[in-house]
Amino acid sequence: MLRSLLKNSRFTFSAVLLLIIVLVGVIGPLIRRANPLFAVGGRYDRPDSKLWLGTDAIGNDVFLQLIHGIGNSLYIGLVAGVIATLIGVIIGLSAGYFGGLLDEVLMGMTNVFITIPTIVILVLLSVTLNSRSTVLLGVIIGVTSWPWTARAVRSQAASLRSREHVDVARLSGISTPRILMGEILPYMASYVVMAFVLQMSSGILNEAGLSLLGLGPDNSISLGKLLQGALQGEALRTGAYWAILPPTLILALISFALLMVQSSLDEYFNPRLRRNT
Repeated sequence: MLRSLLKNSRFTFSAVLLLIIVLVGVIGPLIRRANPLFAVGGRYDRPDSKLWLGTDAIGNDVFLQLIHGIGNSLYIGLVAGVIATLIGVIIGLSAGYFGGLLDEVLMGMTNVFITIPTIVILVLLSVTLNSRSTVLLGVIIGVTSWPWTARAVRSQAASLRSREHVDVARLSGISTPRILMGEILPYMASYVVMAFVLQMSSGILNEAGLSLLGLGPDNSISLGKLLQGALQGEALRTGAYWAILPPTLILALISFALLMVQSSLDEYFNPRLRRNT
């Protein structure tokens, strides 16, 4: 599988790009151990040999904040992606396999969540919290982002439950949990992986949106909080491009890389989308 994916230039490019960004976010703070919230200069000092991306509105090292922000944003996206995918798979799998009243109840609940804009729920939940850590923010984003995954998984599970190998498993006396885990879930593993990638991308962007509204993680840096600080400090008006352009570019690159990875996986797992067919 991996060897076939690596032949896809789009997947290889996006995966390498994403890997570089992850390494910067993970290894960068280990190399530069200084406190990113400690002022090292004046207001919007220009980039130089010591301050590669200059300073922000309160004199913090923008480059140092950027590498810390990448790691925190990726972590929030990872937590949100895992939780949203897990909830979506559990609800969708249960509704699709068991059907009947359970299906109606779970899908009814899912439809209600879909009709409410996610950002509204996120804002309401975030406002009620006294403090917002990176983990808690990721959890909040995750528990509000699962409905579309649940609907897609439900559709696949409903189709798979009538397959011959599932009927054979039932007649063999295999328990329902084992049927779900061994006879149905593996056949939708490709979609689960793609759903996780999309949920992670959505989680990172949702965090940025919350941070721009002043509801980002407390006492830590993220790409969204960097943008918020630059906008509040009027970086655009003062011409301090180094304070607002890097986090914007990194957010765009992360989203681009994740979407290209998802698109490449979709092309690989869906024969109808392959270019050579």
